[in-house]
Amino acid sequence: MPDLGKYTDTVLTAYAASILLLALLVALSLWRGRRMRIEMEQLEARTRRNG
Repeated sequence: MPDLGKYTDTVLTAYAASILLLALLVALSLWRGRRMRIEMEQLEARTRRNG
């Protein structure tokens, strides 16, 4: 790891925040995708029943 001098805390905090935000974005995307898949399956089942 390169020596960041007095900016070490700032840089590592920025990296941690970026990783946290990316993980949150991925989790939110996966959660929303599952929710949409369930809704589409329900809609498709309703459509099949109604003709």
